[in-house]
Amino acid sequence: MAVEKRSLKQEKLARIYDDQIAPVWGSRFGKMLLRDLALPERGQILDISCGTGYPLVEVLRRKGEAARVIAIDASSAMLDIARKKVADLGALGKRGVFFRTESPLPRLSFADDVYDVVMCNLGLPEMPNAAAALVDFARVTKIGGEVRCTLPLAGTWGEFHDIYREVLVKHDRHDALDRLDAHLATYPTIDECRGWLVAAGLDPVVEVEEFTLLFKSSREFFFAPVVEYGPLPAWKAIAGAGQELQDVFWHIKESIDAYFGERAFQVTVKAGCLVGRKRDPAAAALAAVATPGGPLATPARLADGSVRPAEAGTAEVDILEMQEVEGSHNAVDVGELALDAFTDGKSRPRYLGRPRDTLPVHAGSVEPADADDSGAIDAAALITDEHDDGGHDDGGHDGGLYDHGADAPTSDALLATEHDDSDAPTGGVPRWDADDLEVDPVDAVEVDDDDLDTGDHLPPDRR
Repeated sequence: MAVEKRSLKQEKLARIYDDQIAPVWGSRFGKMLLRDLALPERGQILDISCGTGYPLVEVLRRKGEAARVIAIDASSAMLDIARKKVADLGALGKRGVFFRTESPLPRLSFADDVYDVVMCNLGLPEMPNAAAALVDFARVTKIGGEVRCTLPLAGTWGEFHDIYREVLVKHDRHDALDRLDAHLATYPTIDECRGWLVAAGLDPVVEVEEFTLLFKSSREFFFAPVVEYGPLPAWKAIAGAGQELQDVFWHIKESIDAYFGERAFQVTVKAGCLVGRKRDPAAAALAAVATPGGPLATPARLADGSVRPAEAGTAEVDILEMQEVEGSHNAVDVGELALDAFTDGKSRPRYLGRPRDTLPVHAGSVEPADADDSGAIDAAALITDEHDDGGHDDGGHDGGLYDHGADAPTSDALLATEHDDSDAPTGGVPRWDADDLEVDPVDAVEVDDDDLDTGDHLPPDRR
């Protein structure tokens, strides 16, 4: 988009754009750009590719008295119309606005970090690399300033493109189909626009709004200025040249009239407004990577204000609340300990019950038994070691721990058994003396010799 040489053709195009295209096209996008636009009371505003002066005149009405606006465009014919509109504002148009005939390509001539607001209404589609242009727009924007650009998104002219594809497929124009796909790729998706903003160092916001254009017939569609001076030259290049071009567009015209008949041909436009606030590069780098040994990066939800940070000195954690068990620096819930932990000098919690291969204890508190020098309990000593228990009462368990011929007691029954441990060694687990273990002998059963199988009926070698 070099600076255009002034000619009668350029003057005619500028008038057609302002009279017939801007009202149905440029103004619709310009209103999106103005929506929620915060203009500074002081500072500078840059309008890139300002065209014939909209939304520039509306910005002049809204800005602060001390704010200045610099408006640039590659067409001096367009700027002349914009100057006239600003002059029609009277005293308001004479304050703080400057025009310059300048192309934004290959890059803007302004210094870095100059403007509070940079705006561009429908200028990006005219640039060969929209992503690189956004990077340059962000370059001249102050940290904390805002960049706003409008453009048509993927899906615009969708009804026409569908008919175009149908005609090419029907007539085996596969070469033209490839060119059509390449053309459709020039309309960016929402995700692509977000990627451009992020690459430019801007906080990405993409606003989308759909509107429709109505045409009475295929003829009105192709000769409408918004089409004739807009995408029509690119559509013709897809079809080819000469007779191929004539044939393709004749079939497209016939298809539009056949499908819509007496109804208006309705075409959808998906308008996009890219809004990005410039981040501080140094702050962004610190937020992306936490300094080793230093504080962690601020979570995104804290940075955008959706979550309030806790007061200093608290130990609150987002989502999960962590609390230490009283009396332990690194407390662990005993319910999560493996059972093997209780063989290494640790007592077994009562709620886990007692396995059948150990001895019962009284229902009071359980304390660890005396450990050897290694700190481990000699499990065998709990049963076999002989010691003087100081007259320990066995609680009336006749017949020992287990009574042959009856079910072994459950763990709950053993824990519920009352014992008098007044004479038990302090700090130790009351244990049963081996001599106290009484086992009922199995009653002998007399067997008649006649009932015995002596094996007489077997051969001698098998008896």
